[in-house]
Amino acid sequence: MVGDKEVTRPGPDRAFVFQSYALFPWMTVKENILYPMKLQKRTREERERQLQELLALAHLEGKDNLLPHQLSGGMKQRTGVIRALACRPRVLLMDEPLGAVDMQMRQKLQEDIEDIFLRDTVTVMMITHDIDEAIFLSDRVLVMSQQQGRIKADIKIDLARPRDRRNMQYRDYIAEVTDILQDSSREMQQKGLQAGEMTSGSYPEGAKG
Repeated sequence: MVGDKEVTRPGPDRAFVFQSYALFPWMTVKENILYPMKLQKRTREERERQLQELLALAHLEGKDNLLPHQLSGGMKQRTGVIRALACRPRVLLMDEPLGAVDMQMRQKLQEDIEDIFLRDTVTVMMITHDIDEAIFLSDRVLVMSQQQGRIKADIKIDLARPRDRRNMQYRDYIAEVTDILQDSSREMQQKGLQAGEMTSGSYPEGAKG
């Protein structure tokens, strides 16, 4: 459901940011961002106004005529984010959006994305395996099991924005999620051992060989 409407097919009220940059390589930054607006048949004036707003939002002024291969990894991902925002979605889906960059760039992009979402309010659902990233970007963290995707914990992140990684409460949240994941891993290992014992002990006497 999005609002009170059941989701049955893709629509402009939902947008997606991929793990890979997924930009059209033959289009410039400007053309990539304008693409969803053209599909929505917006007026030229409206498209140009929102384009300039989005470029400023992602600190990409002056980069609008560059092709994707001329951009750094960080610029590519920021372009991907604001292209998704260009259709004015109610929900933004992000699948490991920073998985393709190194740690230093990842933290910088997390700060950039937080800044973008503080100024362009939209509901975001993000998948990540990075605990720090989950705490830094989220207002709510759902911890899922390794198998069957069951919800192990639902944690509200009650921290002020912009987030400060040096904050002791921030570190407490990281420790809490880490403990939940470690407990889940131990539980899975224990179940595996029990299953192995049942299998090895399931033969009637004399039935082996």
